[in-house]
Amino acid sequence: MNSATTVVAVQYRLKEWAGQIRECQNRPAGMSVVDWCASHGITKANYYYRLRRVRQACLENLPPEAPAQQIVPVNTCLLQQETQSGNGMQQGLSVSVNGFSIHVTEPTSMPLFAAVLEVVRNAQ
Repeated sequence: MNSATTVVAVQYRLKEWAGQIRECQNRPAGMSVVDWCASHGITKANYYYRLRRVRQACLENLPPEAPAQQIVPVNTCLLQQETQSGNGMQQGLSVSVNGFSIHVTEPTSMPLFAAVLEVVRNAQ
């Protein structure tokens, strides 16, 4: 029972502190953090302690990061047959953006594909 009460109290404090931090960050132009803290009856050290605790709580509640490389399933109706020099017909996916085209097959390296997409994005 005591630990549940503690958890609720911590959550309440963090919510209150988050509101204060938002308010301080939206303070009038030209007003310093020290001036804002003085007008709200808290010390600068206490403000930064609260800021650190709120940030820490936010980071702890973030969803886990997505992997850097994800496999995206492609419907087989989008796959095409194309002739590659010396290899005959090879199944893959053709991507065309703004007049640029690339044919991606299973052995296409992801770093190369990412680099080509970046070039296409920058050409827009």
